[in-house]
Amino acid sequence: MSQTNGRKSRDIVNGDIKVSYEFFPPKSDKMEERLWQAIRRLEPLHPQFVSVTYGAGGSTRERTHATVTRILKETHLKPAAHLTCVGATKAEVDEVIEAYKSVGVKHIVALRGDPVEGVGERYQPHPDGYQSSIELIEGISKIGGFEILVSAYPEQHPESPDRAADIDWLKRKVDAGATRAITQFFFDNETFLRYLDDVRAAGITIPITPGIIPIANFQQVKKFATMTGASVPNWLGKRFEGLENEDVETRQMIAAAIGAEQVMELVDAGLQEFHFYTLNKAKLVYAICHLLGLRSSSAASNKEQVSV
Repeated sequence: MSQTNGRKSRDIVNGDIKVSYEFFPPKSDKMEERLWQAIRRLEPLHPQFVSVTYGAGGSTRERTHATVTRILKETHLKPAAHLTCVGATKAEVDEVIEAYKSVGVKHIVALRGDPVEGVGERYQPHPDGYQSSIELIEGISKIGGFEILVSAYPEQHPESPDRAADIDWLKRKVDAGATRAITQFFFDNETFLRYLDDVRAAGITIPITPGIIPIANFQQVKKFATMTGASVPNWLGKRFEGLENEDVETRQMIAAAIGAEQVMELVDAGLQEFHFYTLNKAKLVYAICHLLGLRSSSAASNKEQVSV
């Protein structure tokens, strides 16, 4: 059943579940080793694609491009490169798009991006750049050859005046050429399902993939939630009480159980596609995917293992 058919439950078999993963480009040799351990661990689960983020203010442009290019060369994965409007002219952004096209990238995650000064500061577009995510999507569409993924916000973007305006902005992104949306992470499934109903009622029919963040570190995820406008239910914090500084094993078991519970509830509601914010850590993501029925296959990659 596609998401466009609403919330009717159905039995899900292994082959119906589709996943994708988000990684961020490494800033050091040690971080690069961890990234590639995560990529190699998750690659055999056959994700639809893997996205690679772009730092605030375009600060990781070169590292993002290098990571995407390496994924293309050394794995069978389909990389989706994040791209923002921040701190660059239209010509510079178009050059990046053309560079991705030339190496065989087929997916771009088009985002406005965070201000150069950081999250929470007032966004100032480059005077000679794309002024918004919609203009960026139009620019990518003009060059052509890409599936264009965009962001969606079940709890409303922090800068949106209201929910209706937020959904209207998503519709404008679709009209500009967006082909799929990935949501900000959330913890209340009913919030997502209500949002999905509202999006469909607004005439938006592209796939809306729920974003899931496994909670390897509750305080870190809570900080992310504060920055992005995602709510953290009281019950969630209570599950991690007393485990902040010790008993890592128990904390990991609880995190896996919470993640699996959230995803399985969404499966029961008819959802079949999930995007995991991995934070470059594979263990919890792999465990949740295993519970979904996904299994590793040695046939996933016949290329040589990369030495890292």
